[in-house]
Amino acid sequence: MVKLFALFEHAAGYGIFKVQEFEEIGIISPQLEASINNFPQFNSIVQLVSFSPFKTAVAALDNINAISEGVLPEDLQNFLDITVPKKKSVTLGVSDPKLGAAITEALAIQCSHVGAVPEIMRGIRHHFHNLINGFTLKSSGTAQLGLGHSYSRAKIKFNVHRADNMIIQSIALLDQLDKDINTFSMRIREWYSYHFPELVKVVPENYTYAKLVKLIKNRKDLTEESLDSLEEITMDSGKAQAILSAARSSMGMDINPIDLLNIEMFASRVISLTEYRKQLSEYLKSKMSDVAPNLGQLIGEQVGARLIAHAGSLTNLAKYPASTVQILGAEKALFRALKTRGNTPKYGLLFHTTFIGRAGTKNKGRISRYLANKCSIASRIDCFTEVPSQVFGEKLRQQVEDRLKFYETGEAPKKNIDVMKEAIEEVHQLNAAQKKKKKKKKTASEALSNGDETNANGSLNADEDHVPKKKKKKRNIEESVDNAEIDTSVSEPPKKKKKKNKSE
Repeated sequence: MVKLFALFEHAAGYGIFKVQEFEEIGIISPQLEASINNFPQFNSIVQLVSFSPFKTAVAALDNINAISEGVLPEDLQNFLDITVPKKKSVTLGVSDPKLGAAITEALAIQCSHVGAVPEIMRGIRHHFHNLINGFTLKSSGTAQLGLGHSYSRAKIKFNVHRADNMIIQSIALLDQLDKDINTFSMRIREWYSYHFPELVKVVPENYTYAKLVKLIKNRKDLTEESLDSLEEITMDSGKAQAILSAARSSMGMDINPIDLLNIEMFASRVISLTEYRKQLSEYLKSKMSDVAPNLGQLIGEQVGARLIAHAGSLTNLAKYPASTVQILGAEKALFRALKTRGNTPKYGLLFHTTFIGRAGTKNKGRISRYLANKCSIASRIDCFTEVPSQVFGEKLRQQVEDRLKFYETGEAPKKNIDVMKEAIEEVHQLNAAQKKKKKKKKTASEALSNGDETNANGSLNADEDHVPKKKKKKRNIEESVDNAEIDTSVSEPPKKKKKKNKSE
């Protein structure tokens, strides 16, 4: 006869329950489902064997983290070793198949997560506070709430220094801003060209055009005095003179002051968006230097950020093989090629790097494959290193440059092992230098703190310490005289000895 034990993991601890008449329960599962809501009926089927509470909240969090990853915690292993008999006729019901496999491997206990086990687990979860002596529904909820908060906080803080989400959101906003700025710039060109159509040919840049629209407003108001302000915006005296001459002979229509006011407001909005776009790109560079410095150094901050955003996180990108990184961003073309049995794409987002553009037509696929390999290495270094640095990214970039030269001239590049050894040595030197600087700063701060303490302790005697030596001597003489006067006033004067006569 098969005996079934059920393992239930609660926020308060582990519970082992014995299931009565397991073979019959498997047959009459509808009756089991009906008995879940009725505690006396369910208690006749499932009975508590042993309960092992967690000693501290930290122990509970460690155990739940291990169980969520399919690892058997040491506390649970010891508890099962003592409680569950190791027989062929004994089956342990578990809710997680990964945990069941770990238990079977470690303790040789047969585990099951199918059949009547899910319904039994549902009933135990529903009546857990009644099955444990001295346990209430309120205390059960409090334990679950506290463990839930700590568990979610630990998951959020798992990668606290790697702000992947900030990079993903900022690169998405950067791409959206580029589209919006281009759309708005086209709109302002079309709108203002009714009044001053010649300005588009003189100034093709969007940001400069918007600033000139805000400055010029009505073209009839432009005079020789406006040349200096035009030169400040265009940074070219020839363009400023061309704008002035075009305004005098323009074929544009006259415009209403209210329409000009709206155009000016729209131009100021485009200018502010463009300036914010510059600030956002600087913010993205700083974030990439903190999160993925080697990847940013290798292929640039924006392309690296797009790779991270497309993968979902830096950890996911580090898990990808180089072949996946190579075609990341070209999934539609890949599936189309697989469906039609055509040529698969050679590159995806990596096409935006400078290396593929500089490579020859025959070597584009080779350099993209080589670059994807280096990107995979850089992302793994950035993801799993404790002290981030740009040394590996610089070395990997130099390797790609050498590979380009090899395709052009045939000059053999350095081996990867030698380059990585050089990078590791440089990293060790940088870490040693940083440690020395920290030690110097600590010693300096300790010396300052010790000096402050001595000044604080010796503040009462500060006047005496700053008195020169001569003054100290004078003060000592005066003090001795005063002491002598005090002594003479207290003691009797010494008696004079009588002189003896010569005759005597």
